[in-house]
Amino acid sequence: MKRPVIHALAVATLGLAAAGTLHAQTYGPQDEGRRFDDGSRVVCEDVEVQRSGGDPNRIAGTAAGAVIGGVVGSQVGSGSGRDLATIGGAIAGGAVGRKVQGDRQESRGDRIVEQRCTRVWR
Repeated sequence: MKRPVIHALAVATLGLAAAGTLHAQTYGPQDEGRRFDDGSRVVCEDVEVQRSGGDPNRIAGTAAGAVIGGVVGSQVGSGSGRDLATIGGAIAGGAVGRKVQGDRQESRGDRIVEQRCTRVWR
């Protein structure tokens, strides 16, 4: 396998693993009822969530899916088409692996009630 393809696979895997780790401003129970100048306020509600698992960012599923997808993609086409198929397979495999791991983590594991607070405009 050519070095640029390996680099592209690594970048795709890391990009998928990092997706969803950015956070907006958060509010806690201590902010409930807080009002802002624009008319919005903080509202809190109890939600049932899964207790933190061993891999909350689903890195293992993403990496395994990307490797499998890259291998399957490398079996398609020839020349530069094969390189594109390998990269596409790695990206698609990473996305599928992340989804599968997330579904498995959600289906098993303890659930707890947590208070989530959001800013609402009403």
